[in-house]
Amino acid sequence: MATIDRQATTLALAHALSAAERGLAVIPLSRTKLPALRSPHRDDPTAPLCHGECGRFGHGVYDASIDPLRIRELFAAAPWATGYGIACGLDPHRLIGIDLDTKSGTDSSAALRELALRHLFTIPETVVVLTPSGGRHVWLSGPPDVVVPNSAGRLAPGIDIRGAGGYLVGPGSRTEHGAYSTAPGTAHLAPAACPPSLLQLLLPPPRTGRHAGPASAGQHGQGLVQFVLAAHEGQRNTRLFWAACRAYENGLGPDLTEALVDAAVRTGLTEREARSTITSASRMTRHRP
Repeated sequence: MATIDRQATTLALAHALSAAERGLAVIPLSRTKLPALRSPHRDDPTAPLCHGECGRFGHGVYDASIDPLRIRELFAAAPWATGYGIACGLDPHRLIGIDLDTKSGTDSSAALRELALRHLFTIPETVVVLTPSGGRHVWLSGPPDVVVPNSAGRLAPGIDIRGAGGYLVGPGSRTEHGAYSTAPGTAHLAPAACPPSLLQLLLPPPRTGRHAGPASAGQHGQGLVQFVLAAHEGQRNTRLFWAACRAYENGLGPDLTEALVDAAVRTGLTEREARSTITSASRMTRHRP
């Protein structure tokens, strides 16, 4: 049975109500950062897919609301909740979360700066939430009628994206690893508009036929090779992994492997390290929906 920390629950509810006043739809979270209310259909394997149409709580982000009465009812049904999640992709902010992780062994902040330099965008002044592990959540706002999907490591290693159907742990939440807080000087800000160049990177690549023209494939592959060749010490593995993921996502992985290995070796990696990194990228993209 879940331990009830009434003070933490009271504080989480207060923060959730404050977020709702800003137009951010919220749900209660447990100390594990998962939705506090379990699915009412969990014991019925034959139940049809339900996003809350049944009228009961327990549908994760689909329970999210800005209605104070409903939020209080959600927390009353989950008195063990110690945090709250903020649903992404909903009006009026259409929130996009850039999750800069520190647990992957990569410098995700540096990776984001590299992307910004490469694609000519800057992260505007916006809400930044500090995580207990030392990571950061950068809040951005998406344009109407654009659906940004969730992704893990697709933009770069250590960078996860929270988009439509996802949620961010709200500041003021307490988890088993510690508390989330707003970075100094950002609490009063609204989520800033996502830079167009960054938005293009967040969207799925346009679908092409299986037999794409060799010229376009070659140009894209050469661009990935050059990306690896431009790596400095401390970036080599990260850049190789990112390039290999993009290659496999675009069906170029097997054809580009030797060129990527050669580029990585020229930057200072051993052939064994390079092939291991490319194999990891292959496995990751193979199991990605």
